Amino acid sequence: MRLRVRRVGMQQKLGKWSLRFTEAPFILESSSVVGTKEADGPLGGLFDIVGKDDRFGQNTWEKAESSMQRDALTMALGKAHLDASDMDYVFAGDLLGQSMATTFGVENFRIPWFGVYGACSTCGESLSLAAAFVAAWYARHEVAVTSSHFGSAEKQFRFPNQYANQRPVSATWTVTGSAAFIVGSGAGGNEIQTGCDNEWTGGDNADSISKKVQIEGITTGVVVDYGIKDAMNMGAAMAPAACELIVNHLSDFGRKASYYDRIVTGDLGSVGQKILIDLCRQKGVDISKNHEDCGMKMFDATNQNTGSGGSGCACSATVLSAYYLPKLRSGELKRILFVPTGALLSPVSFNEGESVPGIAHGVVLEAVM
Repeated sequence: MRLRVRRVGMQQKLGKWSLRFTEAPFILESSSVVGTKEADGPLGGLFDIVGKDDRFGQNTWEKAESSMQRDALTMALGKAHLDASDMDYVFAGDLLGQSMATTFGVENFRIPWFGVYGACSTCGESLSLAAAFVAAWYARHEVAVTSSHFGSAEKQFRFPNQYANQRPVSATWTVTGSAAFIVGSGAGGNEIQTGCDNEWTGGDNADSISKKVQIEGITTGVVVDYGIKDAMNMGAAMAPAACELIVNHLSDFGRKASYYDRIVTGDLGSVGQKILIDLCRQKGVDISKNHEDCGMKMFDATNQNTGSGGSGCACSATVLSAYYLPKLRSGELKRILFVPTGALLSPVSFNEGESVPGIAHGVVLEAVM
C-alpha cells in the first residue's frame, strides 16, 4: 500500500487522521503528582509528589485539583531548569465544568493558555497540540497539563461520596493526580536535565537518563458512539474510539501493531481492554501481545477495591510521566503508541438519557539518542 503524503509546513500529513513531524519535538521533562490511594498502588514509588491527604491542604476537592496542577507545573519547570516566562503556551484542561480546576491552577503562571477538553483523553490532546505548535515553529517551549480528582469527579458525574453507593466491577476509579509535560524543539541543544531543587519522591525518575523522548507523530481521533448509556462502564464506552484510533493510525503510518513495543491506552480498565482487543481483531489488527492500559497499571484492583481499574485525566498522564517515559529514556522501551481515551458525557447529557460517546488521541513516542 502506498502512502499519500501531503506536506503541511514543517510536518507531513499522513492520510486523513495523522501528522508525522519532519522535525520532531521532544518531551524535555515531566512531573507527576498523586493522592494517597495512588501512592498505595503498584506504581506508588515512582511519582514525584504524593499528597499527605487528598485535599492537598485545601478545603475543597476542586481547590485540591488546582493545587495539584500548580505543583505539577512548578516541578516540571524546575526539573527542566526553565521558568514560566520561557513557556510560549500552555495546553491544559480537566474534567470539571468550564475547566475550573485548570483556570485556577494556571492563572498565576501568566502563560498564554489554550483550554482543551477531551475528557480522560485530555493528556493526549494537549500533547498533540503542543507538539504540532513546536513542530510548526509557532513556539519553542510549551507545557501540557491536566488533572483529575476522585472526589470532584464523583460529585459531578455520579453520586456524592456520602451516598455510599455500590460500585459494579465494570466501574473505574477516578485517579487523584496531575501531570505536566514540557515540550520543546531539538534545536539549540535542549538537553534533558535530571534532578530538581524541589524535594521529590520519584525513584526511577531520579536515575540517569541517556535517551531523549521525541514525539514522532500524532493521530487525532473522532467521536465514536456505540450507544452505551451505563455511566459505570466507561471502558465499554471508550473502547470503540480507541479501536478506531489505533486502526486509523496504523493505516496512516503504514505500520503493523507489532511495530510498537507497547500500545498504551489511557483508562479502559480490564473490562474495556477485553472489548478493545476483540474490536481490533474484528478489523484485522492483533494488539493482544503488546497492549497495556494505564488504568490497570495504576491500582491493584483486587486489594484496593477499584473495580476495573483507574480512570480520569490524571490516570494516563501520571502513568506516562512516572512509568513509561523513564522506560523510554533508559532504552527498555524503544517506541510506544500512547492512546489516552475519554468518555464525552456531562451531567446534563447523562440525566437526559443520552449515550456516552468516546474519543481517543494517539501520540507516537520514540526514544532517540
